[in-house]
Formats: sequence, structure tokens, C-alpha cells
Amino acid sequence: MTKKIIISLAVIVALAMGILYARGLLSVHQGLEPPPSLAVLILEKAPKPAPAVTFSDGKGGRHALDAFKGRYVLLNLWATWCAPCVAELPALARLQAHAPGIRVLAINTDSQKVDAAAFLKSHGAGSLPVFVDTEHMLMRSFVVPGLPTTILIDPDGKVVARAEGPAEWASREAVAYFKRISGT
Repeated sequence: MTKKIIISLAVIVALAMGILYARGLLSVHQGLEPPPSLAVLILEKAPKPAPAVTFSDGKGGRHALDAFKGRYVLLNLWATWCAPCVAELPALARLQAHAPGIRVLAINTDSQKVDAAAFLKSHGAGSLPVFVDTEHMLMRSFVVPGLPTTILIDPDGKVVARAEGPAEWASREAVAYFKRISGT
């Protein structure tokens, strides 16, 4: 008898959730809504797996994006010639320092080889690891229309949100948001 009650309750809960989703009262992003200060971070209607792409570190070693699964990743694509990109680099470094549960991957997309480590250091973001994508694989794979573009990837490797344009990533609200979603 108890087994039938449990199954009945599970069916009722599933139906109720389906109704709430259909009416827009519950979303696949429950709890992921960004604060007003991150209004530029738009949640994806239907999260999809992040593309299987690779990029290089400052020493030429290759890294696969899916190697970062298991935690939230904030993937920021930037270039030295992009003033808004450069302006937000220090905030990304502060976010990484204050919300260690999220992994900030700031990836330089300059076509020409630049000393990204020296550039980051000279712009107040020397604590960020150096990653580069001179072949623009990430820009093509994520269909990036312009820079800066920042993509939020969940621990399962799904793209859950993206920002096209700069944001104040290290505002008090933003840090609290990333701590909350990453559980730190």
C-alpha cells in the first residue's frame, strides 16, 4: 500500500511541475536568475551542451573546455584591441578571487600573437590564468557576434546564459550571485 501512495504522489508532483512549467510559473532556470546589476547576462531558453572546443594556455598547452565540467565556468572572450573587454578584465580577476567556486576562463582572441600574460598584468588582471584562442575556434563554435562575450556554463557542461557586452562582474551583487549558484 505504501508503494502505491509513493508512486501516486510522484505522479501528482510531476503533473504539477509540468503545469507550472507550461504556465511559466516555474522555469528550467529556477534559482539562476541573475541580479539587476547583471542584466546583460541573459538566460538561455533551452540550455544546450557547450561545444567541444580547445584553446591554449600561455605556454602553448592545449585545454579542452569539457575538462572544466563539474563546476560553473564563466567563459569570457576578449581581445587587446577591445576597450570594453580590457575595462572588464580587472573585474573578472576580482570575481575569480572572491567567488572561487566559479572558474573564470578569460580567453584572449587576438589573431596576432601577443604576450597575454604581460597584458593581463599591466591591466590589473594578472591573477587570471593565460588562455588564448588565436584560431577563433571558440568564437565560431559559440557564434559570437562581437566582443566582449561571456558565456555561463553549468557543472553539466550546458550553456545556461550569455552576455554580449561588458558587465561589472565583481559588483557586490554579482559576487553574491556567483557564490550562491556555485555553492560557495
